[in-house]
Formats: sequence, structure tokens, C-alpha cells
Amino acid sequence: MDGSTVAEELLREIKKTFQETAQVPDELLLALKFVFGPIAVPALDLVDQRSVTRVVSPSGRAAYQVLGSSGRLYTCYAACHFCTCPAFAFSVLRKADSLLCKHILAVYLSQATGACQELTVSNQQLENILLAEENEDG
Repeated sequence: MDGSTVAEELLREIKKTFQETAQVPDELLLALKFVFGPIAVPALDLVDQRSVTRVVSPSGRAAYQVLGSSGRLYTCYAACHFCTCPAFAFSVLRKADSLLCKHILAVYLSQATGACQELTVSNQQLENILLAEENEDG
């Protein structure tokens, strides 16, 4: 079983347990730290602070925005495990040290625990969010 399969199983287990008990037990928190390493605790902090927002448009397109600990807003694409933060570009893409950055992990954890906020925007507004990120990085 590779790392991403273990990670997906763990996130499924967290979601299932949270739905049944409204909490994440210590053994799953320990497993989270074991699988994701140093990003686990900061990701949990982002979830606790309700920093994750699902931005959805009438067309059905959606992206996630995470307010990082630095106060900067990052756009995450859960479907393809991508984030616009520098740590993702360096640790995940360039060095392949990590499966995810803390922002994407926070997206998955907020989905699992129902802590994700929802914001409906127009198709144009969502397009502007996506293009703004592209222009900043490109």
C-alpha cells in the first residue's frame, strides 16, 4: 500500500468516526501525525480556526480557499491535490518530500468534520479567483 492510499484510508476513517461520534479520537490524531508528519498539527489548527471555505459557482465549479497562518489566502483544488502556496511548490512538487501541504490537508479534514464554510459566488467571480492565482504565479 503506497502513501497516498494510506492517507486516503485514514481520511475516510476520520470522516466515518466523526460522523458517528462528532469527534476525532486520539488514535486517529496520532495516525494523522504519523502519516502526514509536521503538517498535521498546523492543518488541524486551520480547521479549528474555520479557515477553509468552499467557493462554489452556479455552474457547479468549485475551489477551496484557505486562509493561511500568514494571513494570505491560498486556492486549493481538492480534486487534483493542488495548492497555490509556496510550500506545495517546494515540498510536494519540487522535492517530493510530502504528499500534501497543510492547506490541502486542512481542506480534507474540514470536509471530514463538516467544518468547511461555503460561499456562493457568480461564475465570473470564481473565474476571477482562479485567474488571479494564475496571474500571480505565472
